[in-house]
Amino acid sequence: MHDRHHATPDAPHIGVSNIRRRPRQWHWLAISAAMVVASCQPEGVLDPKGPVSSAERLLLLNATAIMLVVVVPVILATLAFAWWYRASNPRATRDEDRSYEGRLEFVVWSIPALVVILLGGVIWIGSHQLDPQAPLANAKPLRVEVVALDWKWLFIYPDQGIAAVNQLVVPVATPVDFRLTSATVMNSFFVPQLGSQIYTMGGMTTHLNLMAQQPGEFPGFSANFSGDGFARMRFVVKAVPAGDFAGWVATTRAAGAVLDSAGYAALAKPSEAVPPATYRAVAPNLFERIVEQTAAGPEKTGVGTAWCPPARQVGG
Repeated sequence: MHDRHHATPDAPHIGVSNIRRRPRQWHWLAISAAMVVASCQPEGVLDPKGPVSSAERLLLLNATAIMLVVVVPVILATLAFAWWYRASNPRATRDEDRSYEGRLEFVVWSIPALVVILLGGVIWIGSHQLDPQAPLANAKPLRVEVVALDWKWLFIYPDQGIAAVNQLVVPVATPVDFRLTSATVMNSFFVPQLGSQIYTMGGMTTHLNLMAQQPGEFPGFSANFSGDGFARMRFVVKAVPAGDFAGWVATTRAAGAVLDSAGYAALAKPSEAVPPATYRAVAPNLFERIVEQTAAGPEKTGVGTAWCPPARQVGG
């Protein structure tokens, strides 16, 4: 007996794998589209909210445009040469005799050289204009002292006499003068929408000037691996009007704990995903003491049990 459903040579063959392949193609297309949309979301260096980040984005775009002056023609020339000198083109001929062409060598080498000179000049000028220590405006800045801990950020407001953990509140359109250090390993302070990532190092201080030009909440994080809790070492910058900032300072002074030596010793212990907190008062010269104790070495800091900086002797 013969099977009446067997395939004949004239019948079209449609494999099951071909039918199942189309949903998979649409699946990968949907994933690619979602990744592109996700990459276009704000909260990055291409969505600046301050003068420093705006200047850095302009520098990035200018450098990219200068490099594309060479990259685009080279890609087009590569495609054009590959198409013209294809095997099926009988009109494509080349001279077998090798010879030196000085004018061609001059063009080939002068264009990249000019691009490097132009790109270097633009970056050199922009880098000096974006000096982290350069003041941003003639207005009086808000002073903030930043301490990188395991794995959290401590923000001290020396003029206001308060402090906050994993929360930085600043007034809009007011320059912020940062002094930064690390009480543990080397770290990196970065708020992409405000600009200028800068390192924090134990026993040393670095300086940074930033400013938010509009209200909002801007994420900040550690941009340098520092151990187990590195991924959760994040904070939020809240840019508010000047009146709201004054109200936040008054509210913080009215309630909360005091950041003295014992409070800092407890705070300095390693911890992850620490919720935002505030301190209504801060021990005098706490930032300077942290820098001195970190420079003295871990055997003299005693952070694990108690943190009691030695008192300075005045006079003979």
